[in-house]
Amino acid sequence: MAVIKSWGCKKFPVANLQLPIAEISHDLKAQLVELLSAECVSDETQVLAAHSGDKWFAVEQPEVVVFARSTNDVSDLLKFASKKKVPVTARGAGFGYVGSCVPVRKGIALSLMQMNRIKELHFGDAIAIVEPGVITADLKAAARAQKLFYPPDPASMKDCSIGGNIATNAGGPRCLKYGVTRNYVIGLEAVLANGDVLRTGGRVHKNKTGFDLIGLFVGSEGMLGVVTEITLRLLPLPPARATLSAAFATMPQAAAAVQAIFAAGFLPSSLEIADHFTLDAARRDRGAAIVPPGNAHLLVDIDGQPKSVRSETTSLRTLLTSKSPSALSIATTEEECEKLWALRREFSNSLRATGLIKLNQDVVVPRARLVELAEFAEALQRKHGFPIATFGHAGDGNIHVNIMAADFADLAVQQRVEHALDELFAQVLTWGGVITGEHGIGLAKKRWWPEATSDISRALHQKLKDTLDPDGILNPGKFLK
Repeated sequence: MAVIKSWGCKKFPVANLQLPIAEISHDLKAQLVELLSAECVSDETQVLAAHSGDKWFAVEQPEVVVFARSTNDVSDLLKFASKKKVPVTARGAGFGYVGSCVPVRKGIALSLMQMNRIKELHFGDAIAIVEPGVITADLKAAARAQKLFYPPDPASMKDCSIGGNIATNAGGPRCLKYGVTRNYVIGLEAVLANGDVLRTGGRVHKNKTGFDLIGLFVGSEGMLGVVTEITLRLLPLPPARATLSAAFATMPQAAAAVQAIFAAGFLPSSLEIADHFTLDAARRDRGAAIVPPGNAHLLVDIDGQPKSVRSETTSLRTLLTSKSPSALSIATTEEECEKLWALRREFSNSLRATGLIKLNQDVVVPRARLVELAEFAEALQRKHGFPIATFGHAGDGNIHVNIMAADFADLAVQQRVEHALDELFAQVLTWGGVITGEHGIGLAKKRWWPEATSDISRALHQKLKDTLDPDGILNPGKFLK
């Protein structure tokens, strides 16, 4: 199994991941222009570079980039690619963290960002029909303007696309109460590898007609088909909201507060935790005045009807005060709540501002293991000699363990990181956890895919892939062939 050996602050080619593919004709661009039009096809150097990777460290330039404008474009392209055995790597906004949209075997990079229409927002049916290039935050704002609510809120929602969210089954802080992307997809249009257009589901909120084909495509990382239209379930917009920000001296104290919140019968919409390294990075980057004192931070968000939110806020304040926080503040308007959340949403940027390389691992552990995970991360830090920042979704155990390394040109550093990740993933799996909660496998976790799954599971994955994409043209070279 091929493994990426070069990581770091620069983008690295993945030539060592290349596997034999059918020879691509030198006139590929000309054939695609004839098929689709000149406006849809580019092999300009800057365009190829811009479509060679995502937020991870591996890159490979495609032969050409195709900008789809419609389902027909995607269907025509895949019919062509299937006949010619040309690899096609579909991509959204390129804000993934695991190299899922790196065109490892070159071929065609299929951009869906021009398919960016919100086709319908229907208050009565409580649905949205969108194309894959719609930016997540734009959909949320459009729904909010009609007093509707699309809950999934990945930290990159101002930059990531709904299509990318579909590919990875994206989550975010609100998935504690409201669930992840999959829980809101009730209809899909997807183009299969041979160009056939599949429509499944629809605009109804309950449907048990056959197998769950929607669930099959959501989270498939572009390896089973190309999604071209999505019907999303929306909720009524909660009229009230409150955020409680609590700082603690230690991570165990903050984790104990999490358990106490659940023990008292509360179900916050979001419940986020952060450690001392993350907070110190934010103090340097954002200013100490906006970062609460202490070595651990807890954000609790609640929403609902005004009376119930006021009551829960009072009770939660009493509960958190009993846990001896070093600071406690409360916001009760949307604007004030967003000010508190701005700190959390900038954690990744603040960590990057340290000048260290941030390797984001989105592991998930059983919720009772939160303290043990933090302690294990600190032990890895002492053993391998680099900082580790932990923050994330305490409510569902999806904690981002970020290895912060300096000189990735140094082979010894790369090896230490790989050894640390071996130990981290092995421990997470031993606890009954998983190696990814929302980013996917892609290239970054390909090395650990066999350890994280059974022989039977991997064989079934491959059978599904072979059935829907017998020639292996869709996003090849990732964790499946």
